Amino acid sequence: MDVRIFTEPQQGASYDDLLRTALAAEALGFDAFFRSDHYLPMGTDGLPGTTDAWTTLAGLARDTTTIRLGTLVSPVTFRHAGALAVQVAQVDQMSGGRVELGLGAGWFAREHEAFGLPFPARRFGILAEHLEVVTGLWATPPDATFTFRGEHVTLVDAPGLATPVQRAGRGGAPGVPIIVGGSGPRRTPELAARFAAEYNASFPEIDAIPGRFATIREAAAAAERPDGDLLCSVALVCAVGRDEAEFRRRADAIGREPDELREHGVCGTVDEAAERVAALRDMGVERLYLQVLDLHDPDLLELVAREVLPRANAS
Repeated sequence: MDVRIFTEPQQGASYDDLLRTALAAEALGFDAFFRSDHYLPMGTDGLPGTTDAWTTLAGLARDTTTIRLGTLVSPVTFRHAGALAVQVAQVDQMSGGRVELGLGAGWFAREHEAFGLPFPARRFGILAEHLEVVTGLWATPPDATFTFRGEHVTLVDAPGLATPVQRAGRGGAPGVPIIVGGSGPRRTPELAARFAAEYNASFPEIDAIPGRFATIREAAAAAERPDGDLLCSVALVCAVGRDEAEFRRRADAIGREPDELREHGVCGTVDEAAERVAALRDMGVERLYLQVLDLHDPDLLELVAREVLPRANAS
């Protein structure tokens, strides 16, 4: 099971904070460093300031060497599909082919209001058209053009110059791996089966994970994708201590109740966290995103890498 670090910089982080965490994750052998794509803090003052996800990832593409990078997830309401295809392809080039794109419909209405961003009441169709456009542009050869006329997005004779390094598109076409997430019972699985390399369940109830994955795998089979072709992942909060007192200090630092963290995340003492990771693996989780909320606590990453994961793998 791949294990990735997932951060929420809108809660208060500078680029230097993110770089320090990404470099630590890289040195400790985590599979990837991901960040949310938000501008507005939630329940904090957000200091030292708002950062942009794809600007951040462009910097990390040059300042890291091996770790994979991406968003969980970029809202389609933030960026036009054509511009997003160019942005992501360029960051993939800058990283030498280490980028992944999580794409979603957007949900935080107040954030859009604060920054003057459109927030249509119906956004799922916009998400579907963005997926059509970014994958279509990436797969278009440099000597050809791409045209798309949808209800929400129109491109006319766009040159096929937004070319990622990776060839993760259907049939080995140029493209970065796409992550689609959500809890919808029909449309989300259909979109994931059609466009995604990975389906992500973000902060699900633990007992709901097997059923959610079964629905996704049924959709993948209906789309005639080979078994195992659509990877299934979860994102869960992480707060771990060597003992109960250290765990409670970490819970307090992120403003969460210890009992709630234990119920919903990879949290508690080292043994408890290792048991949860092993249980997730047995449920069919192929990739685990650990949501790290305190970016000024590098010891947490080392504790997970050095103690939690080895114990989970041994069980």
